Amino acid sequence: MLSRLITILGGRTPVRFDDLLRAGVGSLLGLALAGVAARALSGGDLGLGPLLVGPIGASAVLVFAVPASPLAQPRAVLGGNVISALVGVACAMFAPHPVVAAALAVSLAIVAMMLAGCLHPPGGATALTAVIGGSAVHDLGFGFALVPVGLCSLLLVLAAVGLNRLMGRSYPHRVPAAASPHATSDPAPQSRVGYTAADLDQALAQYGELLDVSREDLDALFRQVELAAHKRLHSAIQCGAIMSRDVISVDAQQSAESALAFLRSHDLRTAPVVDGEGRVVGMVRRAELQAARQRPVESVVDPFVHKVRETTPIEALLPLLSSGAAHEALVVDDNRVLIGIITQTDLLAVLYRAHIVEAVVAERAAA
Repeated sequence: MLSRLITILGGRTPVRFDDLLRAGVGSLLGLALAGVAARALSGGDLGLGPLLVGPIGASAVLVFAVPASPLAQPRAVLGGNVISALVGVACAMFAPHPVVAAALAVSLAIVAMMLAGCLHPPGGATALTAVIGGSAVHDLGFGFALVPVGLCSLLLVLAAVGLNRLMGRSYPHRVPAAASPHATSDPAPQSRVGYTAADLDQALAQYGELLDVSREDLDALFRQVELAAHKRLHSAIQCGAIMSRDVISVDAQQSAESALAFLRSHDLRTAPVVDGEGRVVGMVRRAELQAARQRPVESVVDPFVHKVRETTPIEALLPLLSSGAAHEALVVDDNRVLIGIITQTDLLAVLYRAHIVEAVVAERAAA
């Protein structure tokens, strides 16, 4: 019954009970902690009770209900409230009429926050409070921006950091970068094809509206959408488009012991073996290196390795890497020089990218 009522009240966007609980409990504890701390730090002698500063309550809505929003990040909360308070106090001092001062305070606060990169909706209320807050606010002058506004904003942010993390949320919000499991410079397999950062920037510029979501969150969301759209893939994509170029390889003449340490440092169980000219000799595995120790790598190399060219369609790799007969294929040039490697992980990643084929085919048709 409760979940149904939540869905009805929420319209088209159902609200999860966990989110309600986190937002409610977080704002309760956050405001209480911020208020008590503000009283203690000021010796209980604030000119205006910190919990009576209405905009701080609005800030709590953002930091506890939507902590991933760019408008709720610490820079926005602190900068937006303090800048808006300063603007509001200035307008109250120099504008000829309270109505004019109020309108100027809100509009100039919005402009100032946007220019400073700390847009925070409660900042508009902060600027307005500085104008219409009465003598208790006016007597503080520009000090109003520090106490209670700045102090309460800081304490609210500190409370939000601790409470959001206790509740399993990331605050300040950061989108984790896809890490390379082998400490190479190559991007994650799923990020090597498809749209680019420039494509996303162009789309945002054409959209022409300010969104309450960060570019990094949009990118992460779009990647997830792409992974869910794995419907089509065929031979239009070539090996050169999905291979890892920063290949970890070992020299045939180095000692097995040094090669073993090298593989361990990159968390690899196998690696290509090349000669002095960079030509592929074969593959080597940890187990053989462990047994060989002081002998050269070439003494335990496995010469049997699957080699392909950059122009080989990835369709040719499907039966090979999906059968269990091999876990990787080496990409070489006409002289057998190693230029890349494709693993089962690389191939699986591209199979989940639905729109890539359409883009490649369209590009070829236009050429």
